Amino acid sequence: MKFNGLVPAVFTPMHADGSVNVQPIPAIVDYVLANNCCGIYICGSTGEAASLTCRERMTVAEHYVAAVRGRIPTIVNVGHDCLADAQCLAAHAREIKADMISAYQPNYFRCENLDALLSCIKEICRGAPDLPFIYYHTPRTGSGFDMYEFLKAGKECIPNLAGIKFSTPNIHEYQECLLCQNGRFSMFFGTDEMLLSALCVGSKASIGTSFSFAAPILNRVISCYRRGDMAGAQKWQGCSVAMTRIIFRHRGLPAFKAMMKLVGLDCGPTRLPLVALTDAETASLKRELEEIGFFSWLEPDDKPRRVMEVRSANIEQNQSVRR
Repeated sequence: MKFNGLVPAVFTPMHADGSVNVQPIPAIVDYVLANNCCGIYICGSTGEAASLTCRERMTVAEHYVAAVRGRIPTIVNVGHDCLADAQCLAAHAREIKADMISAYQPNYFRCENLDALLSCIKEICRGAPDLPFIYYHTPRTGSGFDMYEFLKAGKECIPNLAGIKFSTPNIHEYQECLLCQNGRFSMFFGTDEMLLSALCVGSKASIGTSFSFAAPILNRVISCYRRGDMAGAQKWQGCSVAMTRIIFRHRGLPAFKAMMKLVGLDCGPTRLPLVALTDAETASLKRELEEIGFFSWLEPDDKPRRVMEVRSANIEQNQSVRR
């Protein structure tokens, strides 16, 4: 299964009391489709999977897959500290006809070596051996394994290994993985504010949180790059960096989720232990975004858009934003 473009990591909508709210999911899917995205990634870090029960994760996955109706591929993250639960989530993803599964390594008791990681992945994949598997490589789990070595070893012992969601800024390692086995694997880049760097080494697809609300900006990075307009690609990537700096200044994931409300799709609060933004914090976030022209960047290209003036202090293109 080949991807070409942006794959949003979608949010899990919640009521004010922190319970799961599936009602906004069809509208979220429609928004993703309207912004020319090529797939969705369900119940990842963005979807607060670690704070959901297995039953809640199944419910969220069911509603997203149902809302998509086969129009774009669906990838369900089934990672869990309990491998038996991860295996059950994988079997459920297969049952609801998701297109692919994904998982990160256990978080609390971490894998001591690459063999242990491969054993964990094999155990998870027993739940859905016929679904393509995407390994979720993220610094959140403390994973320091070489992903090129992971692919070389994994292709021999995990028949459904399809690729990696590569969510670290190590471009050289990412490039090696792209070239592994003559490009056999689907390599999704996962650091949104470095998308242009990934394109330069051959990336075809990315999975990211900001694509859920800022896909027009990142799609312009891709389109400019592909037609040889490097100055345009750099300009739009700089806009992404400026946006991301503001969001992380407002406490990261809670602010990312608040962004959905600011673009007209209220996904509710984050669940504890993540503390949702207050109304005052959300207003401050909106004000700072307005100052850099963010909301005008979301307008279609065939509509008038004011000239972007992003202060150089907000765009430090020689530094990546640390997650």
